[in-house]
Amino acid sequence: MYSLTETIKNQVETALQEDIESGDITAQLIQADTQFEVQLICREQATLCGTDWFNLSFLQLDSTLKIKWNANDGDTLQADQTVCTISGNARAILSAERTALNFLQTLSSTASITRFYQNLISETPCRILDTRKTIPNLRLAQKYAVRCGGGLNHRTGLYDAYLLKENHLAACGDMAIAVQQARQLQPKVLLEVEVENLQQLEQAIECKVDRVLLDNFTLDMLHKAVKMNNSEIQLEASGDITEENILQVAKTGVDFISIGALTKHIRAIDFSLRFVD
Repeated sequence: MYSLTETIKNQVETALQEDIESGDITAQLIQADTQFEVQLICREQATLCGTDWFNLSFLQLDSTLKIKWNANDGDTLQADQTVCTISGNARAILSAERTALNFLQTLSSTASITRFYQNLISETPCRILDTRKTIPNLRLAQKYAVRCGGGLNHRTGLYDAYLLKENHLAACGDMAIAVQQARQLQPKVLLEVEVENLQQLEQAIECKVDRVLLDNFTLDMLHKAVKMNNSEIQLEASGDITEENILQVAKTGVDFISIGALTKHIRAIDFSLRFVD
């Protein structure tokens, strides 16, 4: 698995190659030694995320560019706030602009919606989790954004935690057999089972799994699940979670709420670069 630093480098290099390829023909209209300064403006309230991707997008093209930030990843930005300034070679700034903004607006979007949901349940000890429903090739980036927004990461992929779903259990024979095999194969890895009813939850508790994903449980079922569990194992609610019902779900006493919308139902944050006269 790549480290986050390696991931950023690879993602930025790929994105710049995709955009510039054989050369930015529009930027070539500008004299090669032209210098100027731009300001990054955020046009709406948001949680900032993606500064390392943003920086590297510019510095890959010209390492002498000067970038000065007025905020850090995880900070709340206000509408029309000047977030940073960039000065140096005009060609490099203009060529990297779109790639840098694409990363920043996408990652800030995930951080912002995570902060929004976590704030809605701040009066409870429940925490927001992400899922694997990420933009292809941006998983580590989006999971970093979730952390910037105050959420927690679920498993990174299929290799670092078990999540036994209905089809896994059917293929293995039953839950007890699947759990036993998982413990033998990877005894130190988080073992989670997805259940669809209280009978399956009771079996999961008996199997002493680490966490149970309560799939599309009603509020009444969630209350019963928490009571039945009696703090034996971690409980995660998932499915049909909205801003209207998330506080009610959290108040049932579940430990986590996982939300795929954090990384797949995102709306780009409005950033723009403006020339400083």
